[in-house]
Amino acid sequence: MNDSENNSKNAAKSSTKNNSENESIKKELSYQEYVMREEYSYHVAYNPEIEVYNAVKDGNWDFIRKQFDMSFTAKTSDPGFGRLSENELQSIKYHFVIGAAIIARYCIEGGMEHEMSYHLSDLYIKQCDAAKTTAEIDNLHVEMMTDFTMRMRDIHNRQSYSEPIGLAINYIYDHLHEHILLDAVAKASGLNSSYLSRLFKEETGQTLSAYIRSKKIETAKNMLRFSDYTPAEISAILAFPSQSYFTDVFKQETGTTPKKYKNDNFRKLDISGNFSN
Repeated sequence: MNDSENNSKNAAKSSTKNNSENESIKKELSYQEYVMREEYSYHVAYNPEIEVYNAVKDGNWDFIRKQFDMSFTAKTSDPGFGRLSENELQSIKYHFVIGAAIIARYCIEGGMEHEMSYHLSDLYIKQCDAAKTTAEIDNLHVEMMTDFTMRMRDIHNRQSYSEPIGLAINYIYDHLHEHILLDAVAKASGLNSSYLSRLFKEETGQTLSAYIRSKKIETAKNMLRFSDYTPAEISAILAFPSQSYFTDVFKQETGTTPKKYKNDNFRKLDISGNFSN
């Protein structure tokens, strides 16, 4: 048998195999359609999902925080979202990864730097991959949505700022988990410390230290409200010198202590997977 005949036979076998696989896929899709009809189960409408992605892109925090009325697990457990794995936890993880990737692209369209957007997306996807429970994923989803939305809100707010101030704000936002030094912010902005301080106050209406403090407390409030982190853990995560100092600053900014704020505002998951105060 010559090479030409062998190639023809191999091509025929390959074609038969592909046809068989295609038929198998068609049968599976037909079966899934039947199951969906029997259970009145259809994928969720496209527009509401787009509305959420656009809200993140626009930095619309008022809209996004209302989405936390129902946990991510509860939403993706709805048959309309589709079951992406026989393993429930793995299916929820797949939905998280898809959402993170889409949000990253929407934020790039909204003005976030490519590198930053993809870095954030990768970071949250890795954390999701390591999650052992649906509760961990619910908390992580709140954190991711809040993070992307607040960053986009700041991007839109600072479009009217000069480039050095925009660079300074970028640096502050990216280093909220560290002790932020004026010299480091100045270096990121390309200005000397004294000129940056003066220009920052002129453009934002706040001193650098006040702005940094307000952003740390804003982040702390979201973590207290939507995650299981304790005030002590949040104090450490946001690089406050001590928990007592964190408590003092928090009270100055909000009029209450971190503990009381969490008790009054923490949104717990009820048995149906919805958030309740």
